[in-house]
Amino acid sequence: MRPTRWRRSTYLAVGATIALLVGVIVAAAVLVSSRGNSEQVAVAPQPAPATAAPAVVPVADAAATPTPAGLAAALAGVAANPDLGRFTGRITDAMTGEQLWAQGPDVPMQPASTNKVLTTAAALLTLDRDARLTTTVLSTSPGVVVLVGGGDQTLSAAPRGQDTLYRDAARIVDLADQVRRSGVAVKTVQVDVSAYSGPTMAPGWDPLDIDGGDIAPMESVMLDGGRTQPLTDQSRRSRTPALDAGRALAVALGVDPATVTVLPAAARGEEIASVQSPPLMQRLREMMNYSDNVMAESTGREVAAAAGQPRSFDGAARAVLTALGNAGIETAGARLLDSSGLSVDDRLTARTLDEVINAAAGDDRPALRPLVDLLPIAGGSGTLSNRYLDTDAGRAAAGYLRAKTGSLTATNTLAGIVTDESGRVLTFALLSNEAGPTGRTALDAFAATLRSCGCGA
Repeated sequence: MRPTRWRRSTYLAVGATIALLVGVIVAAAVLVSSRGNSEQVAVAPQPAPATAAPAVVPVADAAATPTPAGLAAALAGVAANPDLGRFTGRITDAMTGEQLWAQGPDVPMQPASTNKVLTTAAALLTLDRDARLTTTVLSTSPGVVVLVGGGDQTLSAAPRGQDTLYRDAARIVDLADQVRRSGVAVKTVQVDVSAYSGPTMAPGWDPLDIDGGDIAPMESVMLDGGRTQPLTDQSRRSRTPALDAGRALAVALGVDPATVTVLPAAARGEEIASVQSPPLMQRLREMMNYSDNVMAESTGREVAAAAGQPRSFDGAARAVLTALGNAGIETAGARLLDSSGLSVDDRLTARTLDEVINAAAGDDRPALRPLVDLLPIAGGSGTLSNRYLDTDAGRAAAGYLRAKTGSLTATNTLAGIVTDESGRVLTFALLSNEAGPTGRTALDAFAATLRSCGCGA
């Protein structure tokens, strides 16, 4: 299950409330303790005001590097947990790129959503960080307008002034307003989904995952990521997302939604309305933090378009692997059938995943550096917000470990970075297939050990 989305301001407000309550309690205690002798009551001096000086503090270059022997000894126990099933991994020093520990690093494994690490890296390498996706409306003949999808899955049917699941999402109502201002008298709405090609469901996807809220058929226009409950992150998804978007535009224009159709080919006409998605970096952050499969597939198609490939599952997978190969990432053993990792037929190696993370944490590929900031924080954000909080080792790693998670039936994966107790930054990729009932907590325990193992000797 994915955690419910939260807003940072909520936690700030809670913290402020707690601080206020503590102050009230302390003041009350002082008054109560002094009531015994009113003649001796004295007002204590006010404490100095609290200050905050947030900053990004670099780790020390001279921090001790764990030794391969030290890591092997520290990890032997957690690596032996049978609930890890078939388990591979790789751990590397972020500064030097030296491999410190590995187990089957070149064995292709089911990556689940750690596949999104590759999709995000390829996007950072090939796309403008401010890139936006455009949804348009064309007037094609008297009384007929066509909603043309440009790949923006964050488009929302929410009324103006109402919250949207995706922050700063474009809205159907704005398209409708522009159409009305154009003077076109609309009688019929059609939908153009020609921007995407190929099948709408990838090999290895389970159609039941639509009802489960994990995916929608990939069409080039949909509302709120295809969710049937627009403000619920884990909502069931629609089986006809493009048609739904066309019907929403029809309703906004006062046209019978039952007459909306999806065109078999690209439309031609005069553009009379357009809206744009949030910028790429904002969309990547939402995709990575909440492991949004629809957003990942859309991003893969953006990479494909930039590479001159078809905006399809195959085209996106080819474009992602080509972008990484051109950046010097080892992709041998990779077999990708989608851009999200939802396919049970995807295969990646720990080496490929760790090399991507290591490149982002190092200095040689600055374009990849934002990837580190997009990783969920253990015990703090995204899909790791409710993990690493139940054991002493986990709590010790909370805040110091950042990773992309992956979960499918009997599969648990992690790819990310951790700062150990000496201040050394390590990158890692861990893949557990055919896992037992406590496979996820076993994987977390393995990763948490990297924080506090004292592996320098």
